[in-house]
Amino acid sequence: MTDLKFHWFLPTNGGDGRQIVGGGHGTPADVGARAASVAYLGQIARSAEQLGFEAALTPTGAWCEDAWITTAMLSSVSARLKFLVAFRPGLTSPYLAAQMAGTFQNLSGGRLLLNVVTGGESHEQRMYGDFLDKDARYQRTGEFLEIVRALWSGKPVDVEGTHFQLADAVLTQIPDPVPRVYFGGSSPAALDVAARHVDVYLTWGEPPADVAKKVRRVRELAERQGRTLAFGLRVHTIARDTAEEAWAEADRLLSGISDDQIRQVQAGLRRSESEGQRRMLALNGGTKDGLEIHPNLWAGVGLVRGGAGTALVGDHQQVADLIEQYVEAGISEFVLSGYPHLEEAYQFGEGVLPELSRRGHWQHPAPVRQAAPAVPFGAAPVAEKSVTR
Repeated sequence: MTDLKFHWFLPTNGGDGRQIVGGGHGTPADVGARAASVAYLGQIARSAEQLGFEAALTPTGAWCEDAWITTAMLSSVSARLKFLVAFRPGLTSPYLAAQMAGTFQNLSGGRLLLNVVTGGESHEQRMYGDFLDKDARYQRTGEFLEIVRALWSGKPVDVEGTHFQLADAVLTQIPDPVPRVYFGGSSPAALDVAARHVDVYLTWGEPPADVAKKVRRVRELAERQGRTLAFGLRVHTIARDTAEEAWAEADRLLSGISDDQIRQVQAGLRRSESEGQRRMLALNGGTKDGLEIHPNLWAGVGLVRGGAGTALVGDHQQVADLIEQYVEAGISEFVLSGYPHLEEAYQFGEGVLPELSRRGHWQHPAPVRQAAPAVPFGAAPVAEKSVTR
């Protein structure tokens, strides 16, 4: 059995709606019809939890609500769901970040995962007071992660590094367990950081053959460091009972995007320093034509949204088939999203996840206990059984 993990997404970057909420990566974010409130995000979190998603990614950036504060609030309105908290190393000290992670992990009952985002836009980084160039930011990320992991050991840490200096630093809030570190980036500097420091390497939804090449490259770099990584895919999803319904929904989303909107957002995204963003732009070509770039892989989201710009589109069996292609490429975790995030969680969770369960790729992390029905007095009782949603 392939032990796949599926995560969902909390839309704190402009809210949510029935159209693509665009922007990001240096471009102004749209505002969705559904605000990113605790009440609404809580609905998404509880639904994702009930459906069997492992965690929920919360993004970071000037256009997002703060991921640490948001997820800390949502942890109190959910029970099992983990939070994949995106944060930018260097904007806080390594000691404070290690302490925050320890506190979150210990007070939430071990529900923290960390998504390290180095930052691919110098303009946005300067808003935070960070004036390093891109390569220096990646160097700082590596130094930061090395220090944080040392602090989590509970031993005294003294550092005279290029970017950080610590003296006799001892952390009291040791996270239990130590959170897994997720990280994405396509530049050579990013791949080096991944190979040396992270647990799960994330990549955006390129065609499976391209993802396989990237996985092989990162795996080779990690092996040189004596390390083994897991690999995850960040992609959107449009799954329906029939392929016709799924593609009709993709067409509906596309009809809500104007040519003027595409020109404006694409112009902003072309200024991005992110190698991954450049690859996303190459997939959609800045036009509404030819967006099915691989069977059941659609590049329409990336016309107006920075970051992950592709979607798995099709009936439940077709989407499961495409997921299996990514598994063959080396992917074992999927970070998914869709518009609106509440409804699409159910479309995938009640359609594709059961199909993957039937194929032996997935099982619900918290199966429901079903009590036996009442029986007449004197009859033999039926034993309780555990079922997967």
